[in-house]
Amino acid sequence: QVQLVESGGGLVQAGGSLRLSCAASGSIFSPNSMGWYRQAPGKQRELVASMSSGGNTNYGDSVKGRFTISRDNAKNTVDLQMNSLKPDDTAVYYCRLISKRLYWGQGTQVTVSS
Repeated sequence: QVQLVESGGGLVQAGGSLRLSCAASGSIFSPNSMGWYRQAPGKQRELVASMSSGGNTNYGDSVKGRFTISRDNAKNTVDLQMNSLKPDDTAVYYCRLISKRLYWGQGTQVTVSS
């Protein structure tokens, strides 16, 4: 059984920063991919950033240059550093792991006030 536990969401003013963390536990196989998706009210879930166990990264267009993903393969953790936050970044952020199958975290709310 794989579990993903997210932390670090909250309320921040526009222009501020937040850091999200996700820790995966259980039977995790390599290679794998860990990353972050987000879903705002009335919108589809979208890619924020992902990173393979080999180090390849992929970012959503709207966050390039502002967000940075990092991970620790030994600890099965993935972090998302979010800078220059905008009100449009307000959403529930979900950690995602692909390791033979797809796993989602429970989500953490990020709210950016203008």
